Amino acid sequence: MSRRSCLVAMLAAGFALIDQSALAQRLPVGATVPSGGVAAYRQFETGLDRGGDFSVTGLQASVDVLHQFTAQFAAGVSLRYGYEDWSFDGAPVAFNDVPWGNVHRPSVGLVLTYAPDDTWRFLAVPTVQWAYESGASTGDALTAGGIVAATRKFSPTLTLGIGAGVFDDLEKTQAFPFVLIDWQISERVRLGNPFRAGPAGGAGLELAYAASDAWEFAAGGTWRSYRFRLDRDGPYPGGIGESRGIPLFLRTSYALTRDARLDFLAGAVVGGKLKLSDPDGNDLAEDDYGAAPLLGITLRTRF
Repeated sequence: MSRRSCLVAMLAAGFALIDQSALAQRLPVGATVPSGGVAAYRQFETGLDRGGDFSVTGLQASVDVLHQFTAQFAAGVSLRYGYEDWSFDGAPVAFNDVPWGNVHRPSVGLVLTYAPDDTWRFLAVPTVQWAYESGASTGDALTAGGIVAATRKFSPTLTLGIGAGVFDDLEKTQAFPFVLIDWQISERVRLGNPFRAGPAGGAGLELAYAASDAWEFAAGGTWRSYRFRLDRDGPYPGGIGESRGIPLFLRTSYALTRDARLDFLAGAVVGGKLKLSDPDGNDLAEDDYGAAPLLGITLRTRF
């Protein structure tokens, strides 16, 4: 597995939980807060460089629970499920066949956070996830790892952090660094990581403008990459599929209530690539694709 794929797979699971830890530190001791979200998106048809077209329709769902054990320590658990329906217009030239169809990505994560004071916060996020096409062996699709991070509040408007992750995924173990940022530039403008669950993912940056208590507008970009085990009876039995791309997006968010909001996203996936590997991770074929329009909607709420 490539280092970039490993990094993004872990950040996608870890960033959502890190976002919870920020919430957990504001809870009264003994409080438990459940939350959840659903997202739907469409990556519209685009052409592969060597011939062939494809599109993707996806759904995501999550349920999270947080508990504040002491004034310094909180923990949360997260259950997530992602589904993608890949539609190819005939067999892509680079792969000589339709490489895959429906892809499933369930995960289970735990976040542990310790804040000794109002300045420092330390995090540990172990995660287990599966990524597989329908018909694949789920036992061969298991990935696991964890990240650790530390953030420091430099001022009431600026928090920065640094972390590292180790991830064992489909025959390889990788380590990587990452950076966290939450900068309230002005009363209405904020720069940060787009932690919200949704079609763009969380491994990136966005600049957001709060037009009112209800409306927020943002622009940003992320790096999205993941691998998955292929159908045991498909054209590449037990192989590995991979999708990479850079979603660039505009986001409009509306607060339905104090605890619920809708995110509308429009943009495009650029720098895209599809790749095939054999069951041991050896490269077989790959192809780039053109800019793919992207639309999505996410509903997230606390209960």
